[in-house]
Formats: sequence, C-alpha cells, structure tokens
Amino acid sequence: MEDAPIHHGGLDYAALEQLDPSLVDGFQLFYEREVPFELRSAVTLDLPTEVGALEGIRVRILRQMDGEQVKAVRVELCSESNLFFLYVHELNEQSFKDVQMLQRLMVEFHDYPTVLMRMLNQAIREPHAHMAVFIMYPTGEARLDFIQNMEYKFVELLSCKFVAAAEELVRLQVSYRYNVVRARLQLMEARLADVSAMVRVRDPGLLLQIQRTPPRPPGMPRQSPGHSKPFYP
Repeated sequence: MEDAPIHHGGLDYAALEQLDPSLVDGFQLFYEREVPFELRSAVTLDLPTEVGALEGIRVRILRQMDGEQVKAVRVELCSESNLFFLYVHELNEQSFKDVQMLQRLMVEFHDYPTVLMRMLNQAIREPHAHMAVFIMYPTGEARLDFIQNMEYKFVELLSCKFVAAAEELVRLQVSYRYNVVRARLQLMEARLADVSAMVRVRDPGLLLQIQRTPPRPPGMPRQSPGHSKPFYP
C-alpha cells in the first residue's frame, strides 16, 4: 500500500479515505466508537468461558447502500493495543432473516445498524448494566453477546457471530492505520514548525525558553514555581 500524501498546512483526508480497506464495494461508515468489551477466550466450542476483563475495542459499523435501501451491514472490531486483532460480522437481508427467526428479533433489516449502535452506546454509558461480551473460539469464530444485567437475572438481547479476518485484510488494515498515524504526526510536525517560526520572529527569547523546558509526561499536574516534592526518609 502506498503512503498517503501529506500537504503542508493541511491533511489530505480524501486520499486517506481512499486507502481505507473497509470502504470497498460501496460500504459507507455509519458508526465508529471505542466500546468497553468483556473479552473471553474459549478453549472449545462447548466449554464455558471464565469472566474476562473489560477492554476498549474500536467498533465500526458500515452499510452498503442501494439508494435508500440497506443491502448489507458489516461490523468490524479492532484494538489499539493489538494491531492484528480484527474480527468481522457481516449480514445481508437474506442472512439477517435467519438470525431474525432464530433469535426472534422484532426489528427489520434496515433498522439493524441503528439497533446495534444503540446497544453499543448503552454499553459505553453503563458497562455493568448493559454488557458487551465477546467470546473468541480457537476456530477463528467469535460471538458478541449484548446482555442486560437486571440485578436478579441476565437477559441476552442480541447475539452476533464474528469471524477472524483473513490475513490479507489484517495486513491492509494495519498498513492503513499506520498511514493515518504517520499523516497526523507529519501534520503536527508541520504545525509545530509554523508556530516555532512565528514565535522566533515575535519573541526569540520565549522560543529559547520553551525549547529548554522539558515536556511534562501526560497526566502529570503542573507544579507552581517554588513548589517542591515532599521528602520521605
């Protein structure tokens, strides 16, 4: 995959979108957020899984449209902590009917992306009351269960089958995400050079002071002048 072009003073987002391997075959991005998932790994398809820890998973919902009609829905799951984590769930109107009948869903296919979005947002707002449990099997298959904790019992609202993405798609996604980060970094460096040049002209002494001041780690509070750390023997 070729590197995305970078323009000084502005990022060519159109060129970056063309590199997005998810936006092929007419698919359009409908929803994208990081959602707390409870990740579980199953040894076999039959054995129950232990309770897992919450981890932020980037969820993308894409729709393939034909005018105003939804032809297909795809859900992609990826992780910022593991670039090679990529699972895909995809349904068209016919395959959705099988799911609809099996799970007795009272929703039509054209509303399916909105229903998914609503459940994901509930998992973000109340992760312990509206749980998103993702179970991974050694076969490469996986299942995402939306479960509501009603204090006295757990109610499964919806279950979605996923499969691990093919290696080629994983490589394309990793390459794309690398190009996006690289583009943003170059944009920030170009902006920093512009600001530095402006300060150098207006106040060279201030620029020298800024360059000598070491950057603070993220999350570290700014100390007031003369404030020192407490001494512990």
